[in-house]
Amino acid sequence: MKRRTFVAGLLGGTLAGLGQRSARAGSRQVKPGDIPKRVFGKTGEKLTVVGQAGGRFPLISDREAIAVTRRAVDLGINYFDTAHSYWNGHSEEIYGEVLPEFRRQVFITTKSVKRTRREAEAELDLSLKRLRTDYVDLWQIHSVSETEEIDQILGPGGAMEAFEAARKAGKCRFIGFTGHRDPHVHVAMLKAYQGFDTILMPLHIADPAYLSFEKHVLPLAIEQNLGIQGMKNFANAKLLQSFSAGECLNYVLSLPIHCTTVGCTTLGQLEDDVRIAREFSPYSPEQMASLRRRAQGIKGPGLEDWKRDVEVRAGMAARPPYLGG
Repeated sequence: MKRRTFVAGLLGGTLAGLGQRSARAGSRQVKPGDIPKRVFGKTGEKLTVVGQAGGRFPLISDREAIAVTRRAVDLGINYFDTAHSYWNGHSEEIYGEVLPEFRRQVFITTKSVKRTRREAEAELDLSLKRLRTDYVDLWQIHSVSETEEIDQILGPGGAMEAFEAARKAGKCRFIGFTGHRDPHVHVAMLKAYQGFDTILMPLHIADPAYLSFEKHVLPLAIEQNLGIQGMKNFANAKLLQSFSAGECLNYVLSLPIHCTTVGCTTLGQLEDDVRIAREFSPYSPEQMASLRRRAQGIKGPGLEDWKRDVEVRAGMAARPPYLGG
């Protein structure tokens, strides 16, 4: 996976919404601390319910990315997400500029898209150098999209051998996997291997209406006591054309998850998300159902272009492949 594509950046209405969001956030000061924390499943770690993700750092300068990362630490965020493939590794290097100073205070995750032991081990060694640490808290098998990948990952010489060896050697404390294409692949992975500590999946207001991770994967993750991470809370900002940032983030935090990643690229976005998290009060079942009903008109592969398209009609042009994280 290469640079995360900010699809919503092409949409004028979305850009306007993001601009308003940044302006609102910048108009008030956010004080550090007081971000709610939840116990991260079987890991026992306590993570802030929102964490900074480095997947969109290619959209901004090094200076801006470093400022966002440092501000996240200042605000009390202790959960930082990246991947070997983000920004061709430069996202990890940005974290390596800031986080070593706070290593005992923060929980760092990175990911590998490699499916063989040899390639995955090589990626982890390079990730550790970029992050300037001798271990990551969580190492994740990234972007599992097809059932065929599962046999390769779990088979002889597969990536799982590297992950288990790294956990045993202390190069990572916990292991997990991620994906966003098909919830049924997630279910198959969880049934094929019960040694995961965590899982990362897309969760947002419109997800229940189309190839739903919330419906199919979340119950099994809860059953296995995994540390559950959400992502794509704003559907790459496209939900902000129909919902407020508060509605989007509060919906996800009202689910039985432990934390969710927010790919902030401005201080305003970051402070806005932290403020929402600090003021969080769980939505009632009626409020959750109301939000899902409002999303019915925008559901499907047009919104969630990272998911498998099962609504392709004869004569329609094939959808371009998703290039994001």
